[in-house]
Amino acid sequence: MSQVREKIAQAAKVARRSAADIELIAISKTKPAEAIAPLIAAGQRVFGENRVQEAQAKWPALLEANEGLSLHLVGQLQSNKAEEAAVLFDCIHSLDRSSLVTALAKAFDKAGRQVPCFIQVNIGDEAQKGGCAIADVPGLLAEASKADIPVLGLMCVPPVGVEPAPYFALLAKMAADNGLAGLSMGMSGDFETAIMLGATHVRIGSALFGERA
Repeated sequence: MSQVREKIAQAAKVARRSAADIELIAISKTKPAEAIAPLIAAGQRVFGENRVQEAQAKWPALLEANEGLSLHLVGQLQSNKAEEAAVLFDCIHSLDRSSLVTALAKAFDKAGRQVPCFIQVNIGDEAQKGGCAIADVPGLLAEASKADIPVLGLMCVPPVGVEPAPYFALLAKMAADNGLAGLSMGMSGDFETAIMLGATHVRIGSALFGERA
């Protein structure tokens, strides 16, 4: 973990930013509690999961045993899982459609807590990926605002196998144009580039946990 933190600090320095302004989210999807525990012991406090069901199976015990942990949902969220997500997660990175705005607004009311969200943008216009179309972002932001859903910023996953910098730059411009400060972008293979282009939250799995099976 220290190597990843050093790389974050170095990228921030080059970009003339403070490393303290960049949140490292350790993506613990598919990893058992015993693989997560060493990172908690080393001081990591923010973790990310892809699926509500998987998080429900392993995180309640970890959260009870360790103070000050924060759990982020970084994968697609089905509307019928909104209530569970509202109770378990401290941040949702995948708000991407009107029906989910409606479901989350109801879920937050029921849970008695407003969970901050990122709007996920389908930045590469890829049919197989989740995310709001670029042109639909202002409308979705307006819907979220009307529903009292706190939006921290924008999130994206660039297309695989191409240079990610143009996509990160586009997301940063979109966030600035819409008055949003948060940028959830950058993973194990490209987080340094993302930091150079303004990432405030980097989602790192394999660089911390090793490659997934």
